[in-house]
Amino acid sequence: MEIIGQIGHFGTGTLGYIIPFLFVLTLVVFFHELGHFLVARWCGVRVKAFSIGFGPEIVGFNDRHGTRWKISALPLGGYVRFFGDEDAASTPDRDALEAMSEEERRSSFFGKSVWQRAAIVAAGPIANFLLAIVIFAAIFALYGREITSARVDQVVAGSAAEQAGLQSGDVVLAIDGTTIESFNDLQRVVSVNADTPLTVLVERGGQKLTLTATPQRKEVTDRFGNVHRVGQLGISRNGSAADVKVQRFSVPEAVWLGARETWFVVDRTFSYIGGLFAGRESTDELGGMIRVAQVSGQVATLGFVALVNLAAVLSVSIGLLNLFPIPMLDGGHLMFYAVEALRGRPLSARAQDIGFRIGLAAVVMLMIFTTWNDIIHLTSL
Repeated sequence: MEIIGQIGHFGTGTLGYIIPFLFVLTLVVFFHELGHFLVARWCGVRVKAFSIGFGPEIVGFNDRHGTRWKISALPLGGYVRFFGDEDAASTPDRDALEAMSEEERRSSFFGKSVWQRAAIVAAGPIANFLLAIVIFAAIFALYGREITSARVDQVVAGSAAEQAGLQSGDVVLAIDGTTIESFNDLQRVVSVNADTPLTVLVERGGQKLTLTATPQRKEVTDRFGNVHRVGQLGISRNGSAADVKVQRFSVPEAVWLGARETWFVVDRTFSYIGGLFAGRESTDELGGMIRVAQVSGQVATLGFVALVNLAAVLSVSIGLLNLFPIPMLDGGHLMFYAVEALRGRPLSARAQDIGFRIGLAAVVMLMIFTTWNDIIHLTSL
C-alpha cells in the first residue's frame, strides 16, 4: 500500500512531469527516426510510415511519396516502417517479399545491399549524436560557459584531498593528463573515478607539484532530493568574483565543445557499465521512463535551456543504447549485417527469428528491471 500511495503522490503533479517528459522524448525520438528515414529515402527505399509513438493513430497525414506521418497514442518511442517490413521492428515480411515483383523488391528495405541496410540502421543513432552536438554547441555559442577557477578554497579534514597533500590556494592544472580548465572540469573527472588513484598536477606558490589522490565514494543529494554515489576529494571552490568568469565561444569552438561534451556522456556511460561488471557501481542508478519523466519535470523548473540540455544527454544515451548488439535494437541489426557481410549471405530465417526472440526477452526484462528501480526510487523520496 505504501508503494501505491507514493505512486499516487507522484501522479498529483502530472502536467509538471508529463509535458517536459513528452517534449524531451519526442525531440529525441523524432531525430532518431528522421535519421533512419532520410538515409532510407536516399537509398531509394519506400517508407510506409513515420510514427511518433506506438499504437492507434491520433493524427496524421500522407506526403507526396505515400509516407504516412503520424502521432500515435502511446508516446514512448517511435518507428519508421519500410516497404517489406512485417512490423515496427523491421522484421521482414517473408511472404510479402516472396510475392514482390523485381521492381517492388528494389524499393524495399530488404532488397537493398547489406551496406545500404547497415547505413539506414546506423543513421538513427548517428542522428542522436548529431542532435546532441548541435544542442550543446548552440548552448555554448548563445550562452557561453560560466567558469570557476579550479582553485582549492578549503580542504576537509580526513578527506582524500588532505591525504593526498592538497592545500588551500592550490590550483589544479590537470588530472591524469586531462587539462582542467575549471572547477566543474575537476568535479567531472573526480566524480566518475571513485576509489581510483589519480595523478593530480597542481600549481602552488608559482611551482608545479604532482600529487596522487584517490577520490572517496560518497552519497550526494542534489537539489531535488535525488541521491547519487560519486567520487569526492573533499575540497570546496572559491566563489569570489575574481575566480568566476563567463567564457564566450565562436561557432567553430562551440561545435568542438559540443562534440567533446557528447563524448563525455559516451565515456561516462561506458565507465558506468564497466563499473557494473567490476562491482564498483550499483544497478540502483539504472532508471526507466518513470525516472526520465521525474528528472524532466525537475530539470524543467530550472528553465528551458536546462531542459534542452537534458534532451541532448538523453539523445546520446538513446543513441548509445540502440547500438548495443541486442537483436530488436539497431545494434542487433548491425550485428546481423556484419555476419552477413562476412559470410556472403544472411543468417537463416530461423536463426534471425531466434535472435529477435532473445532480443525481445532481453529488452522486456530490462524494462521491467528499470521500472522496478524507478518505483523503489520513488518510495525513497
